[in-house]
Amino acid sequence: MAYHESQVNRQASTQVTATNKVLRNTYGLLAMTLLFSAVTAGAAIALGVERMNILVFFIGAYGLMFLVHKTANSAIGLLATFAFTGFMGFTLGPILNAYLTLANGPQLIMTALAMTGLTFVGLSAVALITRKDFSFLANFMMAGAIVLILAMVAALIFNIPSLSLMVSAGFVLFSSAAILFQTSEIVHRSGETNYILATITLYVSIYNLFVSLLSLLGVVSQD
Repeated sequence: MAYHESQVNRQASTQVTATNKVLRNTYGLLAMTLLFSAVTAGAAIALGVERMNILVFFIGAYGLMFLVHKTANSAIGLLATFAFTGFMGFTLGPILNAYLTLANGPQLIMTALAMTGLTFVGLSAVALITRKDFSFLANFMMAGAIVLILAMVAALIFNIPSLSLMVSAGFVLFSSAAILFQTSEIVHRSGETNYILATITLYVSIYNLFVSLLSLLGVVSQD
């Protein structure tokens, strides 16, 4: 009996150690990729990039994301991760340039940035402190992703402002759920154990959250 309990304790200790390692690696890499994205976004602003071709965006974003998933278990995966996040940061340049032309543009950007940071920290804290299993969000996220994609395509084709606003609000909720889900998966080790893939999931959630909040703030300020 004592031997069995000792085995269970050792397994639990090993699992906690492995989980903490994944968390440290994930948050460390996430911090570096966000910093790198800020640099590439700044470069796009400095270069005066005002528009990003939608086809180039989709090919670059999904092509590089595919590369990350294919190389996630090798050292090349780190290079692919920085290539992807650097590209995504660069695509923020035209968006930020458009807001910087507004009188209250810098204020809107900083507000969206602060809200994004506080939301990420708050949701991560909930998952880490409560240790609640948020795996039940998986089905919600799958259904939400399909609805958001269809709504986004419709908004682009029919140019419906109100639908675009709904898409932005939807992405705020979806990104928040993704942060909870991904952090919970690491904590419970029931899903993602690869810190590169975990980083990409969190990065995309933060990216979408920031852009969506910025869009919503622009609408609220009537800009």
